[in-house]
Amino acid sequence: MDGVLVIDKPLGPTSFDVVRQVRSLLKVKKAGHTGTLDPMATGVLPVCLGEATKVAGYITEGDKAYDAVVRLGVETDTQDAQGKATSQSPVPPLTAAVLEAVLAPFRGTFEQVPPMYSAVKIAGKRLYELARAGEEVERASRTVTVHELVLRDFSADRLTLSVRCSKGFYVRTLAYDIGRALGCGAHLEALRRTASGPFTLARALPLGDLASLSRETVAGRLVSLGDALTELPLVRVGAEDAKRVSHGVPVEVSPLPGKVRVLGPDGALLAMAEVVGGRLRYLRVFV
Repeated sequence: MDGVLVIDKPLGPTSFDVVRQVRSLLKVKKAGHTGTLDPMATGVLPVCLGEATKVAGYITEGDKAYDAVVRLGVETDTQDAQGKATSQSPVPPLTAAVLEAVLAPFRGTFEQVPPMYSAVKIAGKRLYELARAGEEVERASRTVTVHELVLRDFSADRLTLSVRCSKGFYVRTLAYDIGRALGCGAHLEALRRTASGPFTLARALPLGDLASLSRETVAGRLVSLGDALTELPLVRVGAEDAKRVSHGVPVEVSPLPGKVRVLGPDGALLAMAEVVGGRLRYLRVFV
């Protein structure tokens, strides 16, 4: 069973828990996720099966989309609802105009400091390991991009947002920063990922349904390796060049920027490559 199974992750389990359940239920040897979702988060979690595990690193490059609920007036040590409250402050009167002014700097490309409770490594250690040991260290900011940030609704102490952002963006930190900008503090109360690269909720299978479905039904829901990488430019080769690709022989192609996916005449994914000097330099060959 080779391909990407899009799971609608429920509240509670870790991404690794989901992968273990998928591996056990489908009786597959190789499975892996393409980007961690926190236990408190729900929604789109692409799980690579079989040969698709070889392209998991490329699938993580795509943009992400989320629906988020931000609780105002309370900060936590993890910047989300799973942490301990560290401060409480009154929430100022809110209007759409006030909130739009606060949200404006978080649209576009800017620098974001990752939270202490994150998987970012410093000196060989994950930040969350240091945080659990009671340490807080200086973190370098990272360039991130928010393509879309929409205020869906608000009440006296909560905001509902939709976010479409680049890889590596922390919605938890967005909630924290919004709270600081309002002067009352905030944390992320709920998070649902609605898209990860080309994978959306419309293609997602609820984890709880997996046990009741036949292997054939699940196989029919898999996204092929070629379709899983649709965000990368496409190079299609004919039968003769497909043989050269399968043997790792460079093939001349039209210049394209960055990484590309190479498909054969039947649409099957042959390789991942970079175009260098008008020729394919292979990153991974699948045939």
